[in-house]
Amino acid sequence: MLLACRHFGAQIKKLRFGSTPLSTLHFVTSRYLIATGYKKRDDGSMNEPWTTKQIPSQAGKRIIVTGANSGIGFYTALELARAGADVTIASRNAQRVKEAAHRITTALPNASVHTGTIDTSDPKSVSKFAEAQLSDPRPIDMLINNAGIMALPKREVSVDGYELQFATNVLGPFRLTGLLLPAILKADAPRVVTVSSYAHTRGGPTPMTDLDSKESYAPVRAYSKTKLENILFTRELQRRAGTRLLATCCHPGASRTNLGNNTVFMMKLITFFMQPILQSAAQGAEPTLMAATYPEAEPGGYYGPGGLFKLRGHPIEARTTDAAKDLPGAKELFDRLEQLTGTVFRF
Repeated sequence: MLLACRHFGAQIKKLRFGSTPLSTLHFVTSRYLIATGYKKRDDGSMNEPWTTKQIPSQAGKRIIVTGANSGIGFYTALELARAGADVTIASRNAQRVKEAAHRITTALPNASVHTGTIDTSDPKSVSKFAEAQLSDPRPIDMLINNAGIMALPKREVSVDGYELQFATNVLGPFRLTGLLLPAILKADAPRVVTVSSYAHTRGGPTPMTDLDSKESYAPVRAYSKTKLENILFTRELQRRAGTRLLATCCHPGASRTNLGNNTVFMMKLITFFMQPILQSAAQGAEPTLMAATYPEAEPGGYYGPGGLFKLRGHPIEARTTDAAKDLPGAKELFDRLEQLTGTVFRF
């Protein structure tokens, strides 16, 4: 961020003391503010950047967040509870998710927080969690597919034999969304938010092949493919749902979480050298919260940090790669995921 500020200051100094017209100074300033998270009003002036202070009241809404015992998921749940939502937080470890719920209710004594156990790589675990949620007759206003793993050193497989990143990051969220869809569609203005990653830029090309990484397994490559698949899933879900729900996705940028605890050495090394620019997990949750609550969120929209290298800063509507815009590829992937999971989406 410091380097970005110095670069911006140098540009302003050149424009101010050089011969460049003031109109050019205004243009450069506007572009910089938009890039760092500010939004333009209809009259051309600049709004404040999007922050959690702009989250509308979520009172009366029932929201489920997976992978919410720590990191991005925890702070997503915390802020939604602060905004008045009835939040269910779920993860693989029952004890840790209870501890997370306790931290939320300690910070927010009036918060409505429930817990659940789910391993998104395990079909039986997903089905059991979904059954428990569907036993509650209330609509589900929002599902946030946050749980995920990253760049495992060796190719591991799930209980039903799929590459573990693919099972956890793609098959699980797909299956869970499909199973909960009847309750989601009962809500007045339902949303499904799926957390992707900037790593999706390395996930192409499309249409997606070797989904299970059987032919070739490279840790980062396998992870990147799953994150591209998250975006393709979101956009095809939106296309099929039409106006029945809003599907959005996001990426947290470079944030301090435990996601990289079990990753390859190279990723750990990169994370170590990136420490000066890493943002907190609370800041990393902002794109998810914007995708989840921003009243003007775009159907199939993708949100991420707008600051330094697009890896930190307040969130903006971000850009995806061309591969993530491949609608025929998205449809093909969605059809394949229905086959693999035995989960059919009915609208």
